[in-house]
Amino acid sequence: MPATPSPVLPDYGGACIDSVAGALLAREARSWLPESVLGATQIVLLVLDGLGWDQLQERLTLAPTLAGMTGGPITSVAPSTTATALTSIATGLPPSRHGVVGYRVRVRPAGADGDEVLNVLRWRAGSNDARETVPPTDFQRTAAFGGAPVPAVTRAEFDGSGFTLAHLAGARFVGWRLASSVAVEVRAALAEGAPFVYAYYDGIDRVAHAHGLGAHYEAEVTAADRVVADVLDALPAGAALVVTADHGQVEVGKSVVHLDPDILAACSLLSGEGRFRWLHAIGDADELAAEVARQYGDVAWIATRDTLVADGWFGGPLTPAAAERMGDVAIVPHAPVAFVDPADVGELFLVSRHGSLTSAEMYVPLLVSALR
Repeated sequence: MPATPSPVLPDYGGACIDSVAGALLAREARSWLPESVLGATQIVLLVLDGLGWDQLQERLTLAPTLAGMTGGPITSVAPSTTATALTSIATGLPPSRHGVVGYRVRVRPAGADGDEVLNVLRWRAGSNDARETVPPTDFQRTAAFGGAPVPAVTRAEFDGSGFTLAHLAGARFVGWRLASSVAVEVRAALAEGAPFVYAYYDGIDRVAHAHGLGAHYEAEVTAADRVVADVLDALPAGAALVVTADHGQVEVGKSVVHLDPDILAACSLLSGEGRFRWLHAIGDADELAAEVARQYGDVAWIATRDTLVADGWFGGPLTPAAAERMGDVAIVPHAPVAFVDPADVGELFLVSRHGSLTSAEMYVPLLVSALR
């Protein structure tokens, strides 16, 4: 039996995505941040959803613009998933403090008889729009980017969504509908004098989920590199571009694990996602964790919430809200598999996934252009 690998723990407050925006806004020197950016008159932070450091290094010939930038890898957060990671980028907080602790989390919507699972990206509990029953600005109360009215250049259809309201509160929403418009909107924001612009592009993640890491993915990496080049061309003199990502990817395909019926019977519900699955125990969490480890410990890290908190996975002690949203036992695969939640069958169609603490999912680029 091969040895169980160690998880890549987030470097909260250091070379981690939760530190990036704060360091850039303050022009604060960090060992992992190329010094050239500190003298920039304006900075654009571009987040390429789903572009892991490992995946980029394997495809540098497809991304000449990114390959020509300066920098290296930093860590994502736990879980390495978009909802949690983007909130950490925008607020500068670890998950333990901002409370957006996963893609699907336990909530008690106003007027509900019991607990439900909130899909944070869609802001739906069951089939219902949860913006009124789970108010986004109550769910996550920290203003983005220190409360500065930073232009946030992101997909137009995200305007007014629950997740946008939760993680970009206080920012000035600027929508784009086609990839070619990202640079156009960035240029306009810079021309208006914005000292800092946040931009987000999600094509790489979408393609990886739908097609895996093959030809479609490589074509999208090339397309995303052109977006980066266009944004670079939009920069005025004295400005700099910083590129990072929220997480990487692991191709899973049809390698999914259906939990033993006895384990499911010991849970009131499941939350999280296939590569960071939470079990909400009906009985003793330690006993449940031991049984899960007995069955699945060869492919996943298995631990109780308390153990993961103590080991630093979430960036410190949990707020009461964060603790309530998590389960009791986590199944976090280190093998290229995903654990199924019978209540979330849509996940079965994802080819590549993320959420775990493998190097492929946890290391993301932090790249800086030369000053224009």
